[in-house]
Amino acid sequence: MTDDAPERADVVVVGGGPAGCAAAVFAARYDLDTVVFDRGRSSIARCGFLHNYLGFPAGIDIETFTDLAHDHVREVGGRVVDDLVEHVEKDGDGFVVETQDGRSVEASRVVAATKFGADYLDGFAECFHTVEYGGETQAELDPDVVDAEGRTPITGLYVAGPLGGCTDQALVAAGDGAAAGVALVEDVRRERGYWDAVAGYYDWVRREAELSGEWAERDHWESYVEEHMTPEERPADFERVRDAYIDERFAQYVSEAERDRRRERAHETLAAHLDEPSE
Repeated sequence: MTDDAPERADVVVVGGGPAGCAAAVFAARYDLDTVVFDRGRSSIARCGFLHNYLGFPAGIDIETFTDLAHDHVREVGGRVVDDLVEHVEKDGDGFVVETQDGRSVEASRVVAATKFGADYLDGFAECFHTVEYGGETQAELDPDVVDAEGRTPITGLYVAGPLGGCTDQALVAAGDGAAAGVALVEDVRRERGYWDAVAGYYDWVRREAELSGEWAERDHWESYVEEHMTPEERPADFERVRDAYIDERFAQYVSEAERDRRRERAHETLAAHLDEPSE
C-alpha cells in the first residue's frame, strides 16, 4: 500500500528505511506535511533477517519491520510513496523534488536518507568530494559536511543514516534519522519565533500524576520562561511563543485512562501486523 504524492509538502524524505522513517515520524508528529519516497536499491531490503533491533528479542523479518515502519509514518500523518527521487534542486527558500514517475514536488525541507548513491543531490557541489576506487575517481557525498544532527551547508537539506557517515546497523541508522528529524523540527520552531531556550523539541508522554507541585501551576511556567529574557530583549510576539510553549508542555501529560487506552490500541496494532500470514 502506498499513498498519493502531493504537489507541495513541508518535508520530503528520500528513502523509507530506518533512518528515513525515523526522521519522517518526528517531522509528521509536529504536524509538518511529510512524504517519504521509497523505491530503488535498499540496504534494509538486502538484509536476510533483523536480529539486533531493540524491542524484538527474537528478531523480526524485514518485511514485517518495513511494514511497521511505513505504517508508523502513516499513523502520525505522513505519506509513503512508491517512487524514486531522481533530482533535487534548490528553488528560492525551498526545493523542487523530481521523481522517476514524473512527479514534481515543492518542499520546504528535504531529508536524504538513502545509502546507495546520492546522484539526486548532484546539484549541490559543495556537499560532494572526490574519492578514488580501483584507480578511478568519482564524486560522493562528503559525510564531513553533515553535522551531528544531520544539517548540511544547504539550508533546509538534511542527511540521515549511512549516507551521512553513521554505521550500517539499522538501530544506529534509526537513531541518526531521529536526530535529523528533531533538528529539522527545531529549525522550524526557530523560524516560527521560538528562541533557543524554548526551541528544543521534546516529543514524549508523561503520566499526569507526575505533574505536581509548582510545575502544575501555569504561573510558575510563565515565570520560568520569562526569566530567560529581560523585558527589553523580548520579541514582539513573546507572549504568543511563551503560551504555545507552555501549552505544549502541559499537553505531554496524560491520565491513566488515556494511557490505558493508548496501550490497548498499541498492542492491537502490533498484533495485527504479527498475525498477518507470511508470504
